Amino acid sequence: MLAPAKINLWLNVVGRRADGYHLLDSLVAFTDLADEIEVAPSDRLTLSVAGPLASANSEEGDNNLVLKAARLLADHASVAPRVALGLTKRIPVAAGLGGGSADAAATLQALIDLWRVALPVEELFDLAARLGADVPMCLAGRAALASGVGERLAPAPPLPSCAILLVNPRMALPTPDVFKARRGAFSEPRPLHPWTDLESFAAALAERGNDLTDAAITLRPVVADVLAFLRKGDGARHTGMSGSGATCFALYESVERADRAAARLPTSWWHHAGMLVG
Repeated sequence: MLAPAKINLWLNVVGRRADGYHLLDSLVAFTDLADEIEVAPSDRLTLSVAGPLASANSEEGDNNLVLKAARLLADHASVAPRVALGLTKRIPVAAGLGGGSADAAATLQALIDLWRVALPVEELFDLAARLGADVPMCLAGRAALASGVGERLAPAPPLPSCAILLVNPRMALPTPDVFKARRGAFSEPRPLHPWTDLESFAAALAERGNDLTDAAITLRPVVADVLAFLRKGDGARHTGMSGSGATCFALYESVERADRAAARLPTSWWHHAGMLVG
């Protein structure tokens, strides 16, 4: 079961609830970069992690969202949590790409099939929300306009076909820290102006931007270097930061252009060139 990386193409902070959670307005989409979840019957609950970024998950232990998702579904469905879980990790951790949330969503889907759980869609999304605000949108797996704390999803207009270059300076950036560092007034909600092509799409993204960028740069100044590098590259139609960072992105007309830009990146930075998936 694939767990595609989520990207916030814009992210505006429009308020704050009494419980401290921030209210968002965001356009969410997915990329062809994905972790992978495999499940198999077992006499106990286990998790093995492999892949190029497996070491990033080595210290999570029982806090891993894959294990949490398995236990939550088993408890809800009154099923013994006996399964061998395999996670192939390709998405950087704490990078603004929703990797853990995507893994949790894919785990729920895979275990529903394995355990033959009959679960209404509404209940499934309620379970997903208990694992984190990003898990329902990863469960939906399609471009969406997210509001509330991220749990309210509305279909987004079709996205233009384009390539995306994801770049991370190999630095984790925990989301709570970024929200704590945010300063200034909240953004005003804006009407959606539909796009018709990549040019008008890029203009819509530039108009809204990411309200957490300055906070992320305060905590990780190298984020500014990544953005500056992407803006200088030839052919980038739009650049920005995804979610709470530290991953930044640039949109291109083709994967070939994204690959050419990636070839000029510092070798110490992680990157992925591929397609934006609506």
